[in-house]
Amino acid sequence: MRRWSGWLMAVPMAALAVATVYPLLFTVNVAMKTRREYVLDRFSLAADPRWDNIATAWTGVGMARYFLNSAVVVGCSVALLLLIGSMAGFALSQLRFRGSTTLFLVCLAALFVPFQVIMVPLARILADAGLVDTYPGLVLAYVAQFLPFTVFLMTSYYRGVPTEIVDAARIDGNTPYGVYRRIMVPIGAPALLSVGILDALFCWNDVLIALLLMPSAGHRTVMVGVTSLRGQYSADIPTFAAGVLIAAVPVLVTYLFLQRQITDGVTAGSTKG
Repeated sequence: MRRWSGWLMAVPMAALAVATVYPLLFTVNVAMKTRREYVLDRFSLAADPRWDNIATAWTGVGMARYFLNSAVVVGCSVALLLLIGSMAGFALSQLRFRGSTTLFLVCLAALFVPFQVIMVPLARILADAGLVDTYPGLVLAYVAQFLPFTVFLMTSYYRGVPTEIVDAARIDGNTPYGVYRRIMVPIGAPALLSVGILDALFCWNDVLIALLLMPSAGHRTVMVGVTSLRGQYSADIPTFAAGVLIAAVPVLVTYLFLQRQITDGVTAGSTKG
């Protein structure tokens, strides 16, 4: 009976693994083909694997520029999210002030508001401020979209810190900022790493916000650039597949080497406090 139960678990998991890995392997194989090879047989293995398509996508198509745009925007967005989110999490979890519970509930409610609901007023506000098609505008949009998630996880994590530690730091003469900088940031480093990875993945994989706020070709992020390749290179699928592969590499590397931290970040809110 135990043997059959093991098979009942293993077979669906194996099928899920194959369904997950196969599209990636198919994309890699197509990116290594010539156009002629793909037209003749799209499912066969590349007879002579070539890196020409990846080089073309990186330099000729402009994926290098899109990649740099995404790196700049994601780096600035994650830095702001972690700074504001950790400060807010410390204040909402350890400092007692009027309205703290209400403010936390507002942040929690904001998690359930889809971007489509706020995208028109957000775009209008950024347009009035002259921030459309600029890096700061996209960074602010990402911070506004993903800050509730960051605040929620950091608040949940910091609620697990004993209040005696904070009280002892205050008795030693630390201001609230000193407690945050000297105590809460080192203690919250694992949560900050996990939340930072998740925020980076959210920002990197975004298409809708970047497509709405960055209309010019020179400011496209990597995911918007991949979307545009689908129209420009619909007849050259290997080059399009190479662009998809370039965009997916950072995500794959992150999941491969930091999956433990990602799991910790997802479960932080349910295991702390």
